[in-house]
Amino acid sequence: MIAYKGELERTTSFKEKVRKQEDNVNAGLLTYPVLMASDILVHKANKVPVGKDQEQHLEIARTLARRFNNLYGVNLFPEPQAFNFGEDLVKVPGLDGSGKMGKSEGNGIYLYDDEKTIYKKVMKAVTDSGPTTPNSEMSEPVKNIFTLLKIVSTVDTVNYFTEAYNNCTIRYGDLKKQLAEDICKHTLPIRERIEKIYNDTDYLGKVARSGRDKARESAGLTMKEVRAAVGIKSF
Repeated sequence: MIAYKGELERTTSFKEKVRKQEDNVNAGLLTYPVLMASDILVHKANKVPVGKDQEQHLEIARTLARRFNNLYGVNLFPEPQAFNFGEDLVKVPGLDGSGKMGKSEGNGIYLYDDEKTIYKKVMKAVTDSGPTTPNSEMSEPVKNIFTLLKIVSTVDTVNYFTEAYNNCTIRYGDLKKQLAEDICKHTLPIRERIEKIYNDTDYLGKVARSGRDKARESAGLTMKEVRAAVGIKSF
């Protein structure tokens, strides 16, 4: 009623998926932004932890919130905003130079990857033949590597390799080794925590049940208000 087919067909993610898998265009692809918006709005979220690639989906959530409020003359749903710990939303690039890291793309580093796996993945990351003139423009794959470096490495490390690139002395092997090392510093402590609780079925069950109960209570209260707003009465 408040989500229009035409506007869903214009979303970047849908058009990209259609381009990549034209023989498997289904309702799941089309309605994914609505499902995401429902998960956000049913809990009346004000802040949503998303990356830059989800900006459009979050805008759809705001659109649907405004549309429902205006249609039924209520102020039920807040307009959710993106949240992160920095000033700008983050988009982590893929190791294949595609511009986006993701499981479906097969170009990602996972929090559960061990040190050997991380090094192996990073060393296989796409680059190019290297700069031949000082201060030349970086190719997209190399720019992606530097973006990852800026996420996990110190400013001094980033400046060192940037200078090496600009004066044409950079060695991509050294760059990748440093990147892998710095990624490991961030992810291996998380991996240790994952391993610690992975087989603790009692703890995991407790967390899952607690989350379920809280989500059910929150969603139930919202749906009660929604039914009242649209005129659905309980019998």
